Amino acid sequence: MQSLSSVPSPPVKDLLNRIPAYTPAKSMEQIRRELGLESVDRLAANENPFGSSPLAAEAVRSLGSDLLAQYPDGSSQLLRDKLAERLGVRTSQLVFGSGSFELLTLTAQAYLNPGEESLIPVPSFNWYKGATLLAGGVIHEVPLVNHSLDLEQFRHRINASTRIIWLCNPNNPTGTIFTADALLGLLEHVPSHVVVVLDEAYYEFAESEDYPDTVKLLEQYNNLIILRTFSKIYGLAGLRIGYGIGNESIIEGINRVKLPISLTATSQAAASASLDDHEFVSHCLHYNRQGRETLMQSFDHWNLPYIPSETNFIMVDLLQDSGPITQELLNRGISVRGGAEFGMPTWLRITIGTPEQIARLIGELDSLLHSND
Repeated sequence: MQSLSSVPSPPVKDLLNRIPAYTPAKSMEQIRRELGLESVDRLAANENPFGSSPLAAEAVRSLGSDLLAQYPDGSSQLLRDKLAERLGVRTSQLVFGSGSFELLTLTAQAYLNPGEESLIPVPSFNWYKGATLLAGGVIHEVPLVNHSLDLEQFRHRINASTRIIWLCNPNNPTGTIFTADALLGLLEHVPSHVVVVLDEAYYEFAESEDYPDTVKLLEQYNNLIILRTFSKIYGLAGLRIGYGIGNESIIEGINRVKLPISLTATSQAAASASLDDHEFVSHCLHYNRQGRETLMQSFDHWNLPYIPSETNFIMVDLLQDSGPITQELLNRGISVRGGAEFGMPTWLRITIGTPEQIARLIGELDSLLHSND
């Protein structure tokens, strides 16, 4: 009898051969065990260092154990009603998903035919490429200019095969924004069959007066969808809840490929309660602003270039390969993101942590950068 190990496995779909398997980052527990650390300051994933709202925690506790055996509300109606009122849109203009990853993937599945093109900024959030390839689409990269999305470039790259334009604002990893005028200048020239995806995962942190109020544009542009998340300012990354805002026609397309139930009762309750905690959001924004300023002052003192950020992270150029310093910081219990994966090998991306975390990072980074002084 032939052994199971010698029997060929079924082949995956042809298009999957173009997509590398996703390898999740090591958990903090894995890192602590491997390096023998008691704790790690996690400044690599752009999570909220202050956790989540106490109102969210209380909402989860009050659910009751009997709900564990029941399916959650597939329409997320309570959350839908509250969010629609907050945004000034109709409830039918919202779609919910398990974080941005799912919503990005669903958008590509709904609107990108095999062989059609996505315009993707580079460097930016890498899953735009994964979502495009999973749908059988073709990636067309649009390089940043001065670390920012140049929407004029996108306008000139549109061709007969273009189907989706992915725009991250503020952009990850650079933290820069494009303005309302620049966005309008692009939208006026985008054909109606091309979907414009505005990924606004970090929009709550943007303070510039020129940052676009995109929800107001939905009545004018039927080909626009805005994606946001509860993972960042609301600190619910562990519950995986994101949402899209668009006109009914574009939301209907996404609902056709969406799994019937993708949000748990826990995530719905926590997200709904988080919307009520304005004090928590203000607290996080205050310390994020303060921490960003502290980091920039240190970078100026060290004469290191950096990119002014409109987010809860900031990039700094170490003027040398950042890989060894990234590893040494990890050895000392501080996790940051090296820039090599973004095509920026001398840069670090640093999540803006608590005042204590920032002070510790600055001290360790100073000793590493100036150990031979």
